[in-house]
Amino acid sequence: MIKAAFTALADLLSPDFRSVLFKAVGLAVLLLIAVVAGTVMLLDALKLAPWGWGNAVIEVAAGLGLTVLAFFMIAPVTALFAGLYLDHIARLVERKHYPGDMPGRDLPVLRAALLGLQFGLLVLIVNLAVLPMLLFGIGAIALLVANAYLLSREYFEMAAMRHMPVAEAKQLRRENSTQVFAAGFIPAVLALVPLVNLTVPLFSTSYFVHIFKGLKRS
Repeated sequence: MIKAAFTALADLLSPDFRSVLFKAVGLAVLLLIAVVAGTVMLLDALKLAPWGWGNAVIEVAAGLGLTVLAFFMIAPVTALFAGLYLDHIARLVERKHYPGDMPGRDLPVLRAALLGLQFGLLVLIVNLAVLPMLLFGIGAIALLVANAYLLSREYFEMAAMRHMPVAEAKQLRRENSTQVFAAGFIPAVLALVPLVNLTVPLFSTSYFVHIFKGLKRS
């Protein structure tokens, strides 16, 4: 796992990875800005309060609230957009580190988009569900465990499905569930660090390609 993590980190610093990261983050930021601006404009048009100053207060409060929410949303939204590029990243990793192996097959565009959407929604739902636990002092641990499971499951299966049918990819993960789950703690820790968590989709793609290759060879 440690070797795979350092190899994935080196991959993450390459120009190809950076260009994909900038695209995904840029799309996420544009979407969140559009949502905040659109909500404020809608509130301004609705005139919910009978007084001008009341509407101004509502708009400012809504804008600030949505801005704070956007900070927490940027990671799952970036994951959603990054899902569109995961095959491209996996292909680069396979070509660079495993040139002698049979190249993987890209997932159909629709399936890749659905997987990215599924993962983004899973991360969002689990993080929102675990958030109240922060009040009891166990939120960080619960969040770490939940993200380790989600990241390991989704990204390992994505890497495996490039080389085998869906059912076989899921079976391979189940047969190696302990190792795969343990591997998920490294990207799960990164996912807890603001700004660093933006790199998690790309890091995890490279990382779990290496994990998959190691398990197949063993």
